[in-house]
Amino acid sequence: MSARVAVLGGGLAGITAALRCADAGLDVTLLESKNHLGGLTHSFRRGELDVDNGQHVFLRCCTSYVDLLRRLDVLDKVFLQPRLAIQVRSPRLRQPVWLRRNALPAPLHLADSVLKYRPLPVADRLKFAGAALALRGVHRESAAADGQSFADWLRRHGQSTAAIEKLWDLVGIATLNAPATGASLALAATVFQLGLLTEAGAADIGWSKVPLRELHGEPAKARLTEAGAQVLLGTKVTGLAREDGRWRITAGETELTADRVVVALPPEVAERLLPPGALSLPEGWAKRLGSSPIVNAHVVFDREVLDEPFFAAVDSPLQWVFDRTSQSGVDGGQYLAVSLSAADDLIDVPVREIRERILPALRQVVPAAATAGVRDFFVTRERTATFRPAPGSAALRPGPVTAAEGVVLAGAWTATGWPATMEGAVRSGEAAASALIASDGRPTSPHGKDIP
Repeated sequence: MSARVAVLGGGLAGITAALRCADAGLDVTLLESKNHLGGLTHSFRRGELDVDNGQHVFLRCCTSYVDLLRRLDVLDKVFLQPRLAIQVRSPRLRQPVWLRRNALPAPLHLADSVLKYRPLPVADRLKFAGAALALRGVHRESAAADGQSFADWLRRHGQSTAAIEKLWDLVGIATLNAPATGASLALAATVFQLGLLTEAGAADIGWSKVPLRELHGEPAKARLTEAGAQVLLGTKVTGLAREDGRWRITAGETELTADRVVVALPPEVAERLLPPGALSLPEGWAKRLGSSPIVNAHVVFDREVLDEPFFAAVDSPLQWVFDRTSQSGVDGGQYLAVSLSAADDLIDVPVREIRERILPALRQVVPAAATAGVRDFFVTRERTATFRPAPGSAALRPGPVTAAEGVVLAGAWTATGWPATMEGAVRSGEAAASALIASDGRPTSPHGKDIP
């Protein structure tokens, strides 16, 4: 069996690259080790419950991701806020507060919300604007910015520990999968510049109205098949070697050859498969890049306890809590998912201990949950959910082009300029496909889109 283009990995990066190549008229085979597409954005069944492995949201500024949804013909299956509104709860406050954008241009669109942000003292609220304006000026592509800790930069710009933890980390941990103390200034600047400080509507939040397999995996398989691509599920790639001017891909008992290869696999797998000299990175670069975990605690109550689609929490072990009732198929009651990013302290903790930590915290900030019964409580874990966005990580993120002829890279961990988000993954797939298509002699537009 042969294929001109082999795409190794069926996450969002691989899906994007495969669709772009197939749409350009190339003969594409996608190989995925799991029995579904979607990578780290998938769902599974737990009894009668549809469970997403993580709580994945996107922002209005995630234009490449939205383009992928459009190509998958699933835009009707997501909801996008008409105007940013984040409810913030704290056990120290009797009533929630809101971070909402107003009708003013950025960065003034958040000014009144920050000034009314009661988790912080007034002095900290007043100092927010100065740091926000300074952050707009950070050159996020510079090595100097990448080498700095975001927390250190914030402190130099008048931000207290409380301001960092209760305001900057409110957004930063969820998007970077790291607190400001462990995050590169360059990546943090990307998040805040593109999401909050440039366009007023950029941070409006969107989410799936259906289980993720219905948003990504199943539509991707259908669209790829329609485009003439072959999709091989349950096919784990174990070898990649140059042979007679082509690439031989080994996956168990399956072998195929290809002229071009997109490696859209986790960094440690990519490092193992790539031929020597393919990247100008030191041996062990994938381990040095590292990973950061995400833990989700899932609670099914016997009654409705929350009347908002989601909220964020401060002064609490909670971070973000999402109502997943309609997506999951719960019949009566309410299903809440507690998303805990940068969860190094929880990744190996038994479910019983997580329950003892999360349930009381949830009942503190959701009063109606105090008297509600718990039908089910379970935990999902992604040990290597993202690369670790530490200072200096940019030097360990290769671009799409390798020194191995015809081999390109994709994945949210590559040099997209973004943290490990769905947008970053899709952008990496676009970049890989553009590099591959250009090497095939086909023209592309300045934005990487194929020219008809």
